[in-house]
Amino acid sequence: MVITNSQPEQCVSVLDRGLAYGDGVFRTMRLYNQKVQQWPLHYAKLVADCARLGIVCPAETLLMQDILRSMQSKSEGIIKLIVTRGVGRRGYAPQPGAVPTRIVTYTPLPDYPTQHIQHGVKITVCALRLAHQPRLAGIKHLNRLEQVLARAEWQDASIAEGLMLDQHGLPVCGTMTNVFALSGRKLMTPNLDYCGVAGVTRSRILALAPALGLEMEICPMTLETLLAADEVMLCNSVIGIWSVSELASTRWRVGPLANTLREKLEQEND
Repeated sequence: MVITNSQPEQCVSVLDRGLAYGDGVFRTMRLYNQKVQQWPLHYAKLVADCARLGIVCPAETLLMQDILRSMQSKSEGIIKLIVTRGVGRRGYAPQPGAVPTRIVTYTPLPDYPTQHIQHGVKITVCALRLAHQPRLAGIKHLNRLEQVLARAEWQDASIAEGLMLDQHGLPVCGTMTNVFALSGRKLMTPNLDYCGVAGVTRSRILALAPALGLEMEICPMTLETLLAADEVMLCNSVIGIWSVSELASTRWRVGPLANTLREKLEQEND
């Protein structure tokens, strides 16, 4: 079901800046028990991302009404929420006073294999490099061409995700995930000052780490550091946490931290 500006409509204007320029932001959220998991965090991130782009974020109550319409009483699935700058004139200059466009879609849960949780996932290093752009770093904006091109690099169904490096060859994220690496009691994740998306599940893991006795470090991370880690994990709001079992010639077992974090995240969702 698609809801556009509170109406059951699958079309937007050809003059919408989200279509013309990728001028907007989005959230992808897990629906469980007829509730959007971690909605306050998702809405706070939406507000922050809109502010970074100078877009007026729609009211929380209005967005929740759209979400409820899109769900049609479904219990589980995926809710995608898009906010664009709205319809504008030709040209890059934003039009003052433009009314944001709201698009909410409901889709069933993706059919990921159960072994992704039980045995971990194989990933590959993408050839495409993420460009540095501090003004956009961390924002889940609508221009996902880097991710689209990176994901087009492999067709092998045994590869679940691609690791994306920046222009200096440093790991940043997956095409759809954030990355964590555990070495001893130090849990590391790449800093996102220059590129990449700061996901809600990433922020939740950062908040959980101290209570688990972990030293949390947000830092530039080399590929060598990642490959030498005791555990490597991927996360987002749909998959939760996947352990990485294989990257290049390096292999890992599903580690205890991944299982602990998964349990803690699920407890928070209850």
